[in-house]
Amino acid sequence: MYFLYPAFLFALLSLAIPVVIHLFNFRKYKKVYFSNVQFLKEVQERQASRRNLKERLILAARLLALLFLILAFARPYIPGAQNANAGKQQVMSVFVDNSYSMETLNREGSLLDEAKRRAKEITSAYNINDRFQLLTQDFEGKHQRLLSRDEFNDAVDAVKVSSQSRSLQQVISRQENLLQNQPGAAKSVFIISDFQKNRNDKPVKADSNITVNLVQLKAGNLPNVAVDSIWLLGAVHRPGESEKLVVRLHNYATEKAEKIPLKILINGEQKALGSFSINARYVQNDTLSFSGLKPGWQRGEIQLQDNPVTFDNQFYFSFNVKEQMPVLLIDGGAPNPYLKAVFASDAFFAASRITDGNVDYAVLNSYPIVIISDIKTIATGLAQQLRTYVTKGGTLVVFPSADADLANYKSFLLALNTGYPEKLITQDVKVASINKQSAVFKNVFESFPQNPDLPSVKKYYQLSKSGSKQESLMNLATGEAFWEGYSGGRGNVYVCAVPLNEDFSNLPRHALFVPILFRMALLSGHDQPLFYTLGTDENFEVPPVQTTEKQLLKLTKGNQSIIPDVRQREGSTLLYVSDQLKEPGIYSLRKQDSTLATLAFNDDRAESDMSYFSAADLEKLIPNAKPLLIAGNGSLKSVVAESNFGTQLWKLCIILALIFLLAEILLIRFYKPDQQGVIQAG
Repeated sequence: MYFLYPAFLFALLSLAIPVVIHLFNFRKYKKVYFSNVQFLKEVQERQASRRNLKERLILAARLLALLFLILAFARPYIPGAQNANAGKQQVMSVFVDNSYSMETLNREGSLLDEAKRRAKEITSAYNINDRFQLLTQDFEGKHQRLLSRDEFNDAVDAVKVSSQSRSLQQVISRQENLLQNQPGAAKSVFIISDFQKNRNDKPVKADSNITVNLVQLKAGNLPNVAVDSIWLLGAVHRPGESEKLVVRLHNYATEKAEKIPLKILINGEQKALGSFSINARYVQNDTLSFSGLKPGWQRGEIQLQDNPVTFDNQFYFSFNVKEQMPVLLIDGGAPNPYLKAVFASDAFFAASRITDGNVDYAVLNSYPIVIISDIKTIATGLAQQLRTYVTKGGTLVVFPSADADLANYKSFLLALNTGYPEKLITQDVKVASINKQSAVFKNVFESFPQNPDLPSVKKYYQLSKSGSKQESLMNLATGEAFWEGYSGGRGNVYVCAVPLNEDFSNLPRHALFVPILFRMALLSGHDQPLFYTLGTDENFEVPPVQTTEKQLLKLTKGNQSIIPDVRQREGSTLLYVSDQLKEPGIYSLRKQDSTLATLAFNDDRAESDMSYFSAADLEKLIPNAKPLLIAGNGSLKSVVAESNFGTQLWKLCIILALIFLLAEILLIRFYKPDQQGVIQAG
């Protein structure tokens, strides 16, 4: 047995006081004269022995009551696992999981309500001078300080469900950061959670000097289906045309989900409806079609009817339907008539032509596709800007000049990690094959003839074999490349082996020329993503926007208004929202009264997986953690106290002290040896 405050044991010296009083009985006797004491002698002897027994019993009761009272102040205990911390000030960090999964109901109500109650029970097991930190999934700045017990309880009451979801490693690291600034104190952390498996799959590293305590709240295994992701099959969206949306559905349950209703809303109007069945623990893609879109930003929402887990039943997305698609044509001084004719044939394309020496680099990123032709030497500045353009997602089509400076083109295209024209070959040859598996040729041919009429070539530039992520679009009968595609950064580069000159080939007048360029244009673009994920995408890129102190950019949704941190980058504007966005939905990016873009934000779907770690799993995941604290339907207070400080005996000492005080009172009140002696004598 150990004592939390052994200094109080010096008070045991006070036990001598009742003994001294007993030994020196200062009671004064009054003489009573009797004419004859012959009959009192025997009674008097019996009374003296009984009186001595009573006094000894009272003395023992007093000594024992005082002893146990002193022991109670010394706080005796049977040591537990954390005996080394006894007597020190305790500093605790308590993590209350307030993610969406904590909305799940059990017998105690929601898991979040139970977590808040358990947090208060934990702190009640400590002394009033100990200090506590509250941490939630939000990692808020106001929670980066130590609180008293009353302040902690008030902070716990204010905790609400959050869209954030952190890994166990992130949580423990955050707790350790605060506790490491408290030298000399006994440090421990508590994690109250349902311990979903989602992203917690790697062993957690924790400071060995900090005790880790886990409190797992039990939730039932609930069925759940959610939309994990979506994408549109078309790269460019034109007014009135049909759109195909691929929806990735994920069944997180261990049973098959039958006939889950799903509908698509665009600008609040229902556009598609479906019903799907998904096998257990399975992911499947389904395609829904809709049409009738008007120009402008489209605010999309996918709705599932899936109970009882409902926080992930909505999925938001947005995209822009453009009336026209801008195309930039760069040449060496003379406009190319074939390119001009191609894009003049469809009013959807708005082609702008400019010479290579007059390119406005600031607006280059506003063009989804850039086509260069008939340029003998590409200037260093233009080459650098085009590399940046491709890296950010632009599409570049290169037609070399008839008198191209091959060394210059080599330097330019090598920087783009593509093939380049090595030398001029004069030879009559035909294009022998096209790559029908390429995205450029998909959906171009209703049926492909066995002997197609393909372009013929009189002379061409031999393209090098260099370049990564190469895709041949068309090949010559000699086996050499005629037109090749390359991936660079987020964009694409298409390099042709011939100039747009009939002295080289009949490509400019061939029937394939127009659909190929149209497909390249329609597949191009670096539009905004359909959606962003809260807690993951803390910054995003938009086309260049000029702002001033009076013209700030704002993200608005209903009555909410958020001012992001704006940073200008070459060719684009970066917006940083950090953790300002709390709610999923569709937000408008506004500059004063004008809407620049519409952005959709969704919750992280990691919370949708309602599978949990077992005690054995947690032991492997956090090897240094103490065994799970389990209180059942009772309070955690006694469990925590016993786990951290051993078995506390001070309450037992108080009870025993009261018992012996009661025994003393009873002895004095009811034990009357004098009366008994008189009765016996009579």
